[in-house]
Amino acid sequence: MTLLLLCGLTLLLSAAMVYLIIKAAHRFSWYDHIDERKVHTGQIPRLGGVAFIPAYLIVIIILTLTGIWKEQVTSSFVLVLAAMVFIVVFGIWDDFKPLRARYKALVQFVAAILVVAAGYRFTALGLPWGATQLNLGLWGYILSVIWIVGIINALNLIDGIDGLAGGLSAIILVSYALIYSSYGDTQAVTLCLLLVAAIGGFLIFNAPLPRAKIFMGDTGSQFLGFFIALVPLLDSHHGSGAAGVGLPFAAALTLIPIFDTFAAMWRRIRDGRSIYTPDREHTHHKLINLGLSSLQIDAVLYTVQALIGLQIVLAETALTEYRYVLLVGAYLLGIAFFTVLHYMHQGRRG
Repeated sequence: MTLLLLCGLTLLLSAAMVYLIIKAAHRFSWYDHIDERKVHTGQIPRLGGVAFIPAYLIVIIILTLTGIWKEQVTSSFVLVLAAMVFIVVFGIWDDFKPLRARYKALVQFVAAILVVAAGYRFTALGLPWGATQLNLGLWGYILSVIWIVGIINALNLIDGIDGLAGGLSAIILVSYALIYSSYGDTQAVTLCLLLVAAIGGFLIFNAPLPRAKIFMGDTGSQFLGFFIALVPLLDSHHGSGAAGVGLPFAAALTLIPIFDTFAAMWRRIRDGRSIYTPDREHTHHKLINLGLSSLQIDAVLYTVQALIGLQIVLAETALTEYRYVLLVGAYLLGIAFFTVLHYMHQGRRG
């Protein structure tokens, strides 16, 4: 009941702050810039993340300082909170005055290193036979940093149409909340569901019907990527390693942004362009070219994400004896979706 109340308060605070940011953005002309990747027209604010992320952090910090949160807050978790604030501060800077790609990458690596230094990292990989684990050793540090930076950028790239990045992130976080609930980890569940509530406050104004009144901007997409990358590392901090949400399962939950990012990198390298060059060949662009509206695109990708999430939740909770079968099924679903989409798009282009 307490968690439900906190989620409600977070949603209301988020919605109120987003509303105020919309008013301020129109008054001071803080609008999104148009580039080759964008599909919208008109003057629309891009500072949604400046509202709903601080709303979330305010609630977490109040819970931490007042002791209402009954979980033990360690010094290492405070370091993670510092990394969150670091991402938000430079995200706000980037939304007002876009950073060069190299400086943005530096910020992401610093935040990732802070998380790993706090003890949150992949320590082992579970193998599909018996209870065998492959200890990662030093590679666990490197892999965890790459994972965090990669997912930050993947969520940033998928943020292309109304409601997409926020909705996908919410479904991923609900999946993690269900998994951690089965572990009895109330801290992870609380962190996930409060962020879902904050996203809900933003989506009220970012829904594609009739059209979005605000975008989340880099503050929102980078923070969501950072947090989604952090969630599977939370359990490893308590020494469970691959017994928690291991890397293959975490990667499966983020297949849509991961596949979209790898496809973008491959296109640009193949064409001799910088991997940072924006284009109109992302997953949502292909669905637009097939004649789908923003609402229909959201429905399609939400459904695929929910089906993948369901398989991973079942693999980690109710049907653990079939966990690797379900894991393979999740990957096959993602591969099948992107393969069919690719050939349908190629056929439409002739």
